[in-house]
Amino acid sequence: MFSVFVPTESSLKKAVIEDLTRLPDNAVWIDLVNPSAVEDRAVERLAGIAVPTREDMQEIEVSSRLYIENGARYMTATLMCQSDTDMPRTTAVTFILAGHRLVTVRYDTPKPFPLVEHKLGRSCSPAITGELVLMELLDAVIDRCADILERVGIDLDEVSHDIFEPESARHGNSRRYSQILAAIGRKGDLTSKVRESLVSIGRLVAFMSAVVEGVKWSKDMREQLKTMQRDVGSLSDHASYLSGKITFVLDAMLGVVNLEQNNIIKLFSVMAVVLMPPTLIASIYGMNFKDMPELEWVHGYPIALLAMVAAAVVPYYIFKIKKWL
Repeated sequence: MFSVFVPTESSLKKAVIEDLTRLPDNAVWIDLVNPSAVEDRAVERLAGIAVPTREDMQEIEVSSRLYIENGARYMTATLMCQSDTDMPRTTAVTFILAGHRLVTVRYDTPKPFPLVEHKLGRSCSPAITGELVLMELLDAVIDRCADILERVGIDLDEVSHDIFEPESARHGNSRRYSQILAAIGRKGDLTSKVRESLVSIGRLVAFMSAVVEGVKWSKDMREQLKTMQRDVGSLSDHASYLSGKITFVLDAMLGVVNLEQNNIIKLFSVMAVVLMPPTLIASIYGMNFKDMPELEWVHGYPIALLAMVAAAVVPYYIFKIKKWL
């Protein structure tokens, strides 16, 4: 599936394509989504480019992701998808600038694409070019990364509050601890994917800035590129800060779990110490030896009971005085 966008007097409209052999020459943006071989060939004929395959887009070498071929600039970035769900993922998207026409190749639906399509479909300059569409897409991608990191920060604050709640709150709730650990794991995974996306976007923007001398771009666009580089750098620093905070929160959660376990073990240890003297007394007088004068006492039984109670109560109050309980 692919979409072809052509400029009008006040907006960027999606053209209706009935014949793949006759694509509009004034198209400034061609968006390929899971393209077929026929669609690839049609776009290659119109734009005079070679559309990369999915395997080519997934290469991790910078030289395989950012290059110039036959005057066209090929730029592949890793973008976030499904970040609002419990299963966020990343996808490779290739931006191809051939002349003043932009071709995007993707196999998923990152949120910035429909946002930019809707924005330009409402209003844009009639002189819009592929470079301007690319700048809009990159700006939307960076804003999306910023929104995700902001949400991660808010969620981490809530997780921290759940961990460092007052001592009067409930303890020993293993299900609650499992939910907190799962939430920390999800935020860590999401943050790492955003960092991966920011690194690829930073490389793409740096590549565009490096080859900008061969392109007749306006001063405003050059300044916008510099602004994007600063934004990507600051967001990368913020993502690193959140990664450190996630590590701290995880360590704190594990520390709380260890304290809970220690309290449980301590309780069992105290109970064992408290019950040991009464057990010893009962064991002694439970032996049926013939020469045990206490067995003939009239008040031997109540005295033994009192001795066992005293042997249990005294250690208990000693622990309470020393604040071991």
